[in-house]
Amino acid sequence: MITLSYNDTKAEISNIGAQLRSLKLKNIEYIWQPDKNIWNESAPVLFPICSGLKDDEYIYNGRTYHMQKHGFASSEVFTVENKTDNSVTLLHMSNESIKAQYPFDYELRVIFTLSEAKLDVKYEVKNLSAETMYFSIGAHEGYRLPYGLENYEIKFSQRETLYAYKVCGGVLSGEKKLILKDNNILPLKYDYFTDDALIFKDLKSKSAVLKTNMSRRSIKVMFEGFDYFLVWTVPKADFVCIEPWCGITDNADHDKDITKKEGINALSPQKTFFRSHSIEII
Repeated sequence: MITLSYNDTKAEISNIGAQLRSLKLKNIEYIWQPDKNIWNESAPVLFPICSGLKDDEYIYNGRTYHMQKHGFASSEVFTVENKTDNSVTLLHMSNESIKAQYPFDYELRVIFTLSEAKLDVKYEVKNLSAETMYFSIGAHEGYRLPYGLENYEIKFSQRETLYAYKVCGGVLSGEKKLILKDNNILPLKYDYFTDDALIFKDLKSKSAVLKTNMSRRSIKVMFEGFDYFLVWTVPKADFVCIEPWCGITDNADHDKDITKKEGINALSPQKTFFRSHSIEII
């Protein structure tokens, strides 16, 4: 486990999946701790897809490739490229075993930088292939809810009218439901998560605060540059995931061609894609 520290703020990151495992301020934990009976993750990095593919497969250059939900990055071993007391750069590169499911050459870096009560997470994807590379990337941090989910709310930085897009059989059905109308406060309810996550495509806000009136502490997530925003938990669990994504679940009518997939990022040879989000305890 890689440990970062900055005064009273500490973070722990696993080199397996470059996964954030702990974020503490004054020894109080804010990240969900894995539980195999509930959710055995804490903050997986989603790459090179976010969520599911139709029939768990896609087509590229006439060939069909199989890939599990959220891709493979969360189970890969990352190398520590640089490390200081309060920052670490973790690197993962394509290899021959991965090419059976993803044919591109790349470098994926996840860079964590800790400051006072704040963690910045930066993604860098470099295309080493001689052809355009197609990918998605997303965050999936789970936050502890010691007072129970229905005592929390998400406060957006702008007033929103939000529709949640329905998942059926692992793909987007085309149906949507109004969740929030001209408001910036979303009270959390277990009923929202009976089928899957709340998937929002049209969020204007670039930050959101997870808060409860039972504590003076809140968590602010800032996510400039991410096109999709998800909220997820499982019934009766005491955590919630706030997930900015550059990518989205397949649509039910998608023809599986990854070059035409909604939300896919097309990266030219030798170019680098950058995105970053931050987690602040306020």
